[in-house]
Amino acid sequence: MLDDPRHQPGHDPAGGPLRPPAGLGPFVRTAVVAVVLCLALLAGGIYLGGHPDSLPDFARDALVGDQDTRVVREALDTIEDRYYAKVGPEKLTDAAIAGAVQSLDDRFSNYFTPAEYRQFQDVQNSEFSGVGLTVGEHPEGLRISDVYDDTPAERAGLKAGDVIVAVNGRSLKGQKSGQATDRIKGPPGTKVTLTVSRDGKRRDYDLTRARVSVPVVASRVETVDGKKLAVIGLAQFSSGAHAEVYAAIRKSLAAGAQGIVFDLRRNGGGLVSEAQLVASAFLPDGPIVSTRGRSVPSRTLNATGDPVAKDIPLVVLVDRDTASASEIVTGALQDRDRAEVVGTKTFGKGVFQEVIQLSNGGALDITAGQYFTPKGRNLGGKGVKQGAGIQPDVRAQDDLDTTKDEGLDRALTELRKKL
Repeated sequence: MLDDPRHQPGHDPAGGPLRPPAGLGPFVRTAVVAVVLCLALLAGGIYLGGHPDSLPDFARDALVGDQDTRVVREALDTIEDRYYAKVGPEKLTDAAIAGAVQSLDDRFSNYFTPAEYRQFQDVQNSEFSGVGLTVGEHPEGLRISDVYDDTPAERAGLKAGDVIVAVNGRSLKGQKSGQATDRIKGPPGTKVTLTVSRDGKRRDYDLTRARVSVPVVASRVETVDGKKLAVIGLAQFSSGAHAEVYAAIRKSLAAGAQGIVFDLRRNGGGLVSEAQLVASAFLPDGPIVSTRGRSVPSRTLNATGDPVAKDIPLVVLVDRDTASASEIVTGALQDRDRAEVVGTKTFGKGVFQEVIQLSNGGALDITAGQYFTPKGRNLGGKGVKQGAGIQPDVRAQDDLDTTKDEGLDRALTELRKKL
């Protein structure tokens, strides 16, 4: 019976509490008592940590924080303990943080839950789960502006110019583009049905969503009145975007391009550091953007030197969805007389955000300051409100009811005049 724990030294054969065996001396007894006390203190600490209202004031201040923090913790604990249905602490924490951010009344500040933060990182790395389209607003829904290679959309036969009027049988008419595109996205392997209008006829397309790696830069060379002109489009200022822009410029110049249309339509921005590097492709030196904030140091970001397209004629094509980092680049090139801006008024965002990861795996994406173009313009409104944006040098707007791209056509015409 030597393997029976009840017959091992230190265990009461009757099943009672652990005791040191007789004859082992006071030192062992002291050690065992110390262990028991430590376990008791640990258990007590765990309990009181989850129920800080049971602590005396001096201890609660030291362990939990100030009065405001204690009240928040107290409220969350009360909901978790007393609410008629079980609510997990993670859900309560997410809701509390999201509510705090929402109270800022700042459309640009967000709280990402751990799952949302992973999705955000995918976007920054130019990846998402969907069908492989870029779209623009249309009175009936979403007009497809580009179809990525080797994606569910391409394999299904969708084309640029098609108009998506419904998703899974639900009309998109009157919906904002963000809401509409969210209905197309979804986990890899899930099904989605798109109702598409083409040449006045409607047809349903059944697609299976997949992981899509977004090409950040698209480029081509067109001949206009005997002159080769490059069209380089940038989808977002994600990490590494500048390297793709540089490569596209070099490829276009090698193909004989004599001018560049830099298309920033529907580009909602991204990293300020990438904006600095992209603008540096066209500027040899000097300021690109200045930033100021309450808790961040004021600084001016300058061109990094060694531009790949210092002198080539340049037109920047913009629209109302050109925002943030896109406006930084456009504003710098306009203020420095490096490029002509063609299109419509840009979005008008004059603030930048910081992404701060939290210990739960989520993150805060909060407004940290304002930015200013080389001539001192802030493109936003008062505080975090939408502002004047950038006014184009030449107005041009795409007609959503046609398959032509009138905005690009005008940009190419203006660029051709410079040669």
